[in-house]
Amino acid sequence: MSGLPVRQSDRLTLRQVRVSDAEALFEILSDDELMTWWSSGPHRSVEETRAMLEPVAGEDAAWRSWAITCTGDDTALGWVNAHQRRENVSEIGYILNRSAWGQGIAREAVGLVLDQLFITEGQRRVFADTDPDNRFSIALLTSMGFVQEGHLRAEWETHIGVRDTLLFGLLRDEWLAARPADRAAASSV
Repeated sequence: MSGLPVRQSDRLTLRQVRVSDAEALFEILSDDELMTWWSSGPHRSVEETRAMLEPVAGEDAAWRSWAITCTGDDTALGWVNAHQRRENVSEIGYILNRSAWGQGIAREAVGLVLDQLFITEGQRRVFADTDPDNRFSIALLTSMGFVQEGHLRAEWETHIGVRDTLLFGLLRDEWLAARPADRAAASSV
């Protein structure tokens, strides 16, 4: 990989996650409620966050990790990750600081990454998995056109026990068909 492309909108900049984001991201990763649906438990130190970021901050990382920042402020509010699972198929994941909830930031950031994957890279499919009790993630995915495609029982061993997962998928043609209406609706608000 020759460097993660910067993605930008009027209010957001998505750039490569850096190890120096550890302090800002520790606020998210140490939040017990936010980490309920994550595969690992809340972080207890900035050093733990820094150690988690080291492998994803490099150009050769398996997961591409975009830090979500507000344009003009380089502080990481969260991230959107993408990992190519097979040719033209990627998995995404995301997390956002609770202070940024309710502002459409997660939707906008995920949309920027979907544009990267579907339009710039020409991928045919993107999927996400989420805990069946993670209603906020399910609401975000379905509002963006993702369709529930599967329910895997006892899929994850996590810090809160063995959990099921729901698989949601979105196809390139579906994103392209919904995208103009979505952008028009967003600009009219």
